[in-house]
Amino acid sequence: MRKEVRINLQYVDVLNQWNPFQLENGDYDPEIADIIQAVHELDDPLKLAKRIQAIYEFSFEKIISIEECRRIATDLLMIKSNQSCSL
Repeated sequence: MRKEVRINLQYVDVLNQWNPFQLENGDYDPEIADIIQAVHELDDPLKLAKRIQAIYEFSFEKIISIEECRRIATDLLMIKSNQSCSL
């Protein structure tokens, strides 16, 4: 499996486990795709957290606290950082 695919699957696992709105089947595929794109574009946890918050707000019309979004953003950026260090 290509490294990029493996990393993206790690992001998917983290985001599916998060399940911010406690949906029965997860069903966050469009949001997860948007967030993975944002992780590739951003390195700042707060900027990524704001993007994550906006993505979910757009889809669900509910706001997730910036603190919760920042925690997830930090987790995702940790994965990104660990992978880039292993090159």
